[in-house]
Amino acid sequence: MSGRIVEIGTPGRSLHLEHGFLAIRADGETIARTQLDDIDAVIAATPGLYWSGNVLAALAERSIPVVLVGRNYAPIAHILPLANHHSQGAIMLAQAESGLPMRKRLWSQIVKAKIEAQAEILELLCKPAERLRRLRSEVKSGDTTNREASAAQYYWPQLMGSDFRRDRGAEGVNSQLNYGYTILRAAAARAIVAAGLNPSLSLHHASNGQALRLADDLMEPFRPAIDICVHDLAASGKSDLNPETKASIAATLLVDYATENGSTPLSHVLVRLAQSLAGVYAGQRIVLGLPTRMRPLIDQLALAP
Repeated sequence: MSGRIVEIGTPGRSLHLEHGFLAIRADGETIARTQLDDIDAVIAATPGLYWSGNVLAALAERSIPVVLVGRNYAPIAHILPLANHHSQGAIMLAQAESGLPMRKRLWSQIVKAKIEAQAEILELLCKPAERLRRLRSEVKSGDTTNREASAAQYYWPQLMGSDFRRDRGAEGVNSQLNYGYTILRAAAARAIVAAGLNPSLSLHHASNGQALRLADDLMEPFRPAIDICVHDLAASGKSDLNPETKASIAATLLVDYATENGSTPLSHVLVRLAQSLAGVYAGQRIVLGLPTRMRPLIDQLALAP
């Protein structure tokens, strides 16, 4: 995966296959095309879009999710392939039969990693993070005392200012966050399906009718990568959601993390995380494969000080 996001936001466009490429046409003429194997997700941001069953099948064969977004880029639907993993049946059975103690233990690893990432982002910006370090150390199995929420209450004012409120329906910075999280969620969903896991069987998230609850779980430690990108865009006077800021946010999937296997792009970090979760369910390991440091490498953050 290369972290490339294809977004179609203009009505009247149509999608076609052209010799291994996804082609976008307007008035019968090809105006852009991208190699299918380079795509991480397709985002449909307009209702006036035309595509064939062959296009959807080709995307599905490569485990590429199609995301339909609504107002302010909040996702309203996902089209996901049926996994073609060689041991999908056994993995999903083990996933479905996993006990609550295991899921609570894994969720605490996720929460600790997320709070650690938030702390490292604040430290990068020379802002106090001691409180987050303390909250991380207090996370219990299943995060029964909800240290994740306590961390968020401290983190957002420190990062975005005391007047900031996270509101999925708001414009500006909030719409940029929506867009970033939509991309991150799609990348997590693709990694989950490719690992042979069922994206509806979560560790923690339990919203009714939500088909990607596991993606919501696994993306949590990497939300701060989106946050710092949006913070830096706002700090440079770019708080609108437009083609330029979308490109900057989408590039977050390409930033490297320090891992046991060396520097690894975020899109691949998600793949390894999903594979490690499948390994836990299979009894091959007990901890998730998270980065050794929970923020992107500093030289990848072009806008950060």
